[in-house]
Amino acid sequence: MNPTRHTDATRPAAKHSVSVAAAIVDEDGQFLVIRRADNGHWEPPGGVLELGESIEEGLVREVAEETGLCVRPIALTGVYKNIVRGIVALVFRCDVVEGVAQPGNETSEIAWLTPGQLKTLMADAYSVRLLDALRQAGAPTIRAHDGTKLLE
Repeated sequence: MNPTRHTDATRPAAKHSVSVAAAIVDEDGQFLVIRRADNGHWEPPGGVLELGESIEEGLVREVAEETGLCVRPIALTGVYKNIVRGIVALVFRCDVVEGVAQPGNETSEIAWLTPGQLKTLMADAYSVRLLDALRQAGAPTIRAHDGTKLLE
């Protein structure tokens, strides 16, 4: 028997959390991004799902909390796993239904950035989530990262 294999009885319990994020693109091809108040990082709007809510409810709630916007999810564009922290992120292309973008309690700034600006201001693990959302058809992209860099 391979000593590194675990049986169901000996396998350590997996501890993952699930987050959601919105890829919102305006008519000029710019992405809506937020600067987190807690760490100053630029990221797509979103956050961790709460236990009793659906994926879409959590996405709409998180975007509203961080931007003041009401959004409608259009399509799942990517699934991303932070290998270090055990976070699985689901990213959805979204349309704005109503509202005016403004920072919330968890955000210090909101900006509309071009694809080139994303790569300058954001870690690769976050900019790629928005750039992957530009694909119009096909299955969602699946990627892994360490919190900053993509893992191939």
